[in-house]
Amino acid sequence: MWTTIEQIFPYAIMFTIPLLITALGGLFSERSGVVNIGLEGLMIMGSFMGAYVTFKLQTAWPDNQAGAIWVGLLAAIAAGMLFSLLHAFASIHLSANQVISGTAINMIAGSLTVFLARNITGSGNIRITTGFQPFDVPFLSKIPIIGDLLFTKTYPTTWLILLVVALSAFILKKTAFGLRLRACGEYPQAAEAAGVNVRRMRYIGVLISGGFSGLGGAILLVTIAGEFTGTVAGLGFLSLAALIFGQWRPFGILAATFFFGFASTVANVSQVIPALAVFPPFILKVFPYVVTLIALVLFSKSSQAPKAAGEVFDSGKR
Repeated sequence: MWTTIEQIFPYAIMFTIPLLITALGGLFSERSGVVNIGLEGLMIMGSFMGAYVTFKLQTAWPDNQAGAIWVGLLAAIAAGMLFSLLHAFASIHLSANQVISGTAINMIAGSLTVFLARNITGSGNIRITTGFQPFDVPFLSKIPIIGDLLFTKTYPTTWLILLVVALSAFILKKTAFGLRLRACGEYPQAAEAAGVNVRRMRYIGVLISGGFSGLGGAILLVTIAGEFTGTVAGLGFLSLAALIFGQWRPFGILAATFFFGFASTVANVSQVIPALAVFPPFILKVFPYVVTLIALVLFSKSSQAPKAAGEVFDSGKR
């Protein structure tokens, strides 16, 4: 049993990281008062741009493959931010229904990136030369029990994203920016009366969600997938579920995404681990989604969503 856990754990962490950064992006958007169900589409856009830029640079820089990957991640962040402007403009300036706007983002991103990929490659797939290679953290990987679970087969993006989670928790809780952002999602009229530019703060929240989601899609590419295929297999929606499950708190989201990441990993590697191969494959394949539904049902009544999330801001309303 312990051997099975040791085998699964590093892959569960690897699978958790794209979910975590995407859900964290959704947190900033919803804390500002804008519901963003377009996380799936923003991940797809980031995956596409990350794949395209990384592929081109790895071809041009054969001696600097890792550098090409980092530039590809930056390009994915920029693409996610730019594409999220569509959702921000529709939701904030045009007062559009935020759920419909997010749905449109998902539909546009999926079709647009596949169209572009087919015109670029002819097949619709963009395969990068190489992604990040796993490594063992020096010294820490030698710690009994914990070392094998947490510090072996890790990626540089794992530690980067965990740092981002800690910084996000600090920013939202301890800084003036975080207070203003949260105020815009709870009592936007009161925030405006106190001198906060609510629309600007909401734009910032949506842009952060776009950048983080684009990064999540690119991390999925360079650590797990290895190529862009036009989909991120519903991870954007799973991130949205983790956001709700984590009660709109950074460390709650960390726990929720690891829970979903572990469940998904069990499903994906079940047939190559003898202890899990005894279960019918279809049961383990649907396991993460059944767990997601159960978790949402159990925690929906105790939901602590921002009070003004999803509401159109009207400065004349009191």
